[in-house]
Amino acid sequence: MRRSEILRRVQAVPLPPDPDASLEQVATPAEAAVDLVMAVDHLVGLSGRSVLDLGCGTGRIAVAAALGGASPVVGVEVDDSLLPAARAAARSAGVHVEFHASDVARWDRPSDIVLMNPPFGAQRRHADRPFWDRALVLGRRAVGAFALSASRTFIARFALERGARVIEVGSVPWDLPRTFAHHRAERVRLAVDRWVLETGPNDERTER
Repeated sequence: MRRSEILRRVQAVPLPPDPDASLEQVATPAEAAVDLVMAVDHLVGLSGRSVLDLGCGTGRIAVAAALGGASPVVGVEVDDSLLPAARAAARSAGVHVEFHASDVARWDRPSDIVLMNPPFGAQRRHADRPFWDRALVLGRRAVGAFALSASRTFIARFALERGARVIEVGSVPWDLPRTFAHHRAERVRLAVDRWVLETGPNDERTER
């Protein structure tokens, strides 16, 4: 499927209707979600591989992964009020995604690839760490994720300590619209990185 068609369907995935600031429920930009999936597909291979979206929200990354050929795709979200919208979005996009309500720290089903847009830690320091910890445990082949650029040194060290290898890291355009009551500006440009980490043996990267 062409990028333009995947993007059109991902753009139709709704935003959280009543976002919770304590959970940092900010929407993943549709273009960023699609480009993450395409980067992982290019660097690791996505077709026919299982994908886990940690902290899936309303399902933008999970839907993008399924549209990109991943199967099966599972989304995990602690806020179960978002899951009906996520399931409806997957149906509207014409893909099957299995959504579950769970704290990511309690999820123990591995997948070939973990994708995620974890909290950036703006409301609660180190809120992203349980996500990175589980991702590097559960992703058998690779992890693709977003993080604030200020976290680059931490994530690189964290990944190295757990035996993962950085395939790609680089800045991505990321405009945060006003989402919570304490936000003053209509839109803020954030310094965000896209990461692709290899977690499996080196020779698995060439297996498609």
